[in-house]
Amino acid sequence: MYIKKQRLLTPGPTPLLPSALHAMMGSDIHHRTEDFRNLYKQVLSDLKEVLSTSNDVLVLVASGTGALEAATQNFFSPGDEVVVCSAGKFGERWVELMKAWGMKATVLSAPYGDAVQPEKVEQALAQNPNIKGVFVQASETSTGTQHDVKRMGLAVKKTDAVFVVDAITGIGTMPLNIDAWGLDVVIGGSQKAFMIPPGLAFLAVSSKAWNMAESSKTSRYYFDLKREKKNAVNGESAWTPNTALLLAFAESLKFIKSIGMDKLVENAQLLARATREAVTGLGLQLFSSAPGSSVTAVRPPAGMDSGVIVKEFRSRFNAIITNGQGSMKGQIFRLAHLGYFDFHDLFAIIAELEIILAAQGHSVRFGSGVATVQNVYADALPKEAALALS
Repeated sequence: MYIKKQRLLTPGPTPLLPSALHAMMGSDIHHRTEDFRNLYKQVLSDLKEVLSTSNDVLVLVASGTGALEAATQNFFSPGDEVVVCSAGKFGERWVELMKAWGMKATVLSAPYGDAVQPEKVEQALAQNPNIKGVFVQASETSTGTQHDVKRMGLAVKKTDAVFVVDAITGIGTMPLNIDAWGLDVVIGGSQKAFMIPPGLAFLAVSSKAWNMAESSKTSRYYFDLKREKKNAVNGESAWTPNTALLLAFAESLKFIKSIGMDKLVENAQLLARATREAVTGLGLQLFSSAPGSSVTAVRPPAGMDSGVIVKEFRSRFNAIITNGQGSMKGQIFRLAHLGYFDFHDLFAIIAELEIILAAQGHSVRFGSGVATVQNVYADALPKEAALALS
């Protein structure tokens, strides 16, 4: 009651991996030394392994948006015709980037809470053979919605277009077979499923994308991916790197390798499933028609501003969850599942939500939502673990 630990329950930044946090204290190394070169090579090698790709991987000192911009600058030219899938605030960011760099975008829109259907991408490609690129969010975090990037990627793969996927919250929460599905540029960020602070972005880049880069006429300097690729061969970044975050990244990658990326994805999916079942059992409605596993977007009870629930989490429990963004502010609240979250967290989150809803006059039977999460957890236990508990 009187001691309230702060808990970060947002879809980015996410809770920090303790070993990664400790590793950052060793950041007093120079970035043009053999020690750093070995670290950098290891990070790139482990990242490639974790992403299960044969494509090149590059790391930038930037937020995820920096990598989105780098993808636009390095592989396309002003006036290029492209397709943008937009189903939320981050899809709209792609639209804004296309305008900023003079691209001619055909925008395939879906209402907030829905996903752009792959058929629309297929139709757009069939109608215009001049399309140079297709841009999409794997996971639209603003609405808790997941796109079918497999079907989209396989459609784009048959054409000369490059498929650019913002997977910043998709990596670690959903399967992403980069090579087989034709995901040409896949973008991630440090502060999501990789469990370290904001400040690093990375890209996996296919040979198809590099070939298109040869004809790109867009100006670039800091985000010159060819320069980054050339330097990375020798274990160096083109510019001054964030040594503290790279040390943390090395620990995060080591941790993910130890459990397996598939298990990290499964963890997020189980937490998301349990959350969906718990909140609907409490009489609330999901917002998305195609919910993903990075975050669950939930409508508040009728007549209640979702900001009330967000504020109650903070004031009662010092827990930080997120409101809706833009026009969805006050309409939804979002509970995250990606990265360093476990069922211990979720038991508490749902118990707290029950208390908050009851305090606001919503009919709640205490423990019902928590019991739902417990049942999902128990059902997911491996048989040998279940036997040990019986």
